[in-house]
Amino acid sequence: MSETTRPERLDDGADLDRFIADNDLALVEFYSVGCPKCQAMEPIIGNVARATDAAVAMLNPRDDLSVLDRFDISSTPTLILFKNGEQVGKRAGGVEGTEALVEFVEAA
Repeated sequence: MSETTRPERLDDGADLDRFIADNDLALVEFYSVGCPKCQAMEPIIGNVARATDAAVAMLNPRDDLSVLDRFDISSTPTLILFKNGEQVGKRAGGVEGTEALVEFVEAA
């Protein structure tokens, strides 16, 4: 189980790159301020942080628009799973429960 109980807030693409490089397994939520689905996902990804070995972070792409193209993000929330620095999974556009996301992370 991860020692981190809350998602880390990332500032920009460089911060994201550091986070991915520093963690063997990383789940990142790309969110928008004022997005009801994104707000609903915040406690769920906190649960994923507590239930898995994945490091979990959040990034508002508005703070660095280059990540939109880089990761082909067209809606929020978008969740991207990285393993050993490589993208291994992606979920976009909806609210998912803790159990479904834990299974998504553990399947990596």
